[in-house]
Amino acid sequence: MSKPIRHFSCLLALTGSVFNTAHAVSFTDPVDGMFDMGEYLAENAYGFLPIPVIITEPAVGYGLGVIGMFLHETEEQKEKRRKLAMESIDGGAQLIPPAVTVAGGAATENGTWFALLGHRRVWKQDSIRYMGGVGFGTAIMEFYPFSNSGGPLQDVGVELETEGFGGMQKLQFRIADTKLFLGVQQFYADSEVRLKNNTGIGSDSFTLAETRSSGLGFNLEYDAKNSFFYPTAGWDFVAEYLWYREGIGSDNDYETFLASSTAYVPIATNWTLAFAVEYNSLTTDETTLPPLAYPDISLRGIPVNRYQGNYTSSYQTQVMWQFTPRWSMSLFGGVGGNSGVGRSNEGASAMFDDMKWAYGTGFRYLIARRYGVHMGMDFGFSEEDSAFYFNVGTGL
Repeated sequence: MSKPIRHFSCLLALTGSVFNTAHAVSFTDPVDGMFDMGEYLAENAYGFLPIPVIITEPAVGYGLGVIGMFLHETEEQKEKRRKLAMESIDGGAQLIPPAVTVAGGAATENGTWFALLGHRRVWKQDSIRYMGGVGFGTAIMEFYPFSNSGGPLQDVGVELETEGFGGMQKLQFRIADTKLFLGVQQFYADSEVRLKNNTGIGSDSFTLAETRSSGLGFNLEYDAKNSFFYPTAGWDFVAEYLWYREGIGSDNDYETFLASSTAYVPIATNWTLAFAVEYNSLTTDETTLPPLAYPDISLRGIPVNRYQGNYTSSYQTQVMWQFTPRWSMSLFGGVGGNSGVGRSNEGASAMFDDMKWAYGTGFRYLIARRYGVHMGMDFGFSEEDSAFYFNVGTGL
């Protein structure tokens, strides 16, 4: 058994031992009598929601791990949420979400592994929002620098190993009494990129570069969704712009821009139609950047980093059916496109030259009713690969 797998097997064992300390906490909901972890999360000092990480991502192979989600509230907030949850099936879910901490990691069969720690918190009745996190690990995967060339090299991949650590922070402020937030953010990563040698002769890898990426920027968000953990109505819009410059510690000069939006439209009782759009761009005058700097097509069923480019976009739709108060299922599908990588002469319009599609189905269980936390699995398929994912939330 590899060292990363042993490490996360111990982490899974620890998860079980924490559950064994919660003898006095009920896992049966007092309203509907169903299995529920809401009381455990609220009343147990060490209570957390273990999120299984069973990886079937084609880019890195099969793997496993666990991420724990901790919710933090004051005693007053807990009592208010408990009372509302006793009055209606979705009572506590409509309140301002509690502070959330996530911690854990995973490892896969090809040697890829990661560990992370993240936190989200709000102040002054959700007038100030903060989110930050750190992580470290090793990613071994194929990169396809000519995926949008249309020539004989478009399916030729290069196996790279990227090892390092990084972190991000985001601070946002609500504008008056609106649903609009403005903020600043920071990103930092220190990594070493190695070319894997699969010939069996000599060293198993060759170092290509050691790079630091350091960026500062701003963000804008409009948030009109009816829930943080599992929205069924409303919409949001997010825009982020970051500058990476030598003057703030970066080895490369470039800029990234992200614009995304999701919308949830109730179309009948217990039915929701959802849409999601995402656009990414990277601009630079430099010849090469760290492989993970370039955005990719982000769709369930398409391998991570399979289709990268200076410009990428994806378009998804999803139908969600809440067929019982606890259980829901969904059908989803989408398309995405990418332009060339590096100092390509292709503009953003090249994203639409060869669109890639993906589709799938999923299910969710309302595992913590007083918080509105839904957890389940998605099964995604594309023209080249398939995978399944454990998800908290809608998956969009």
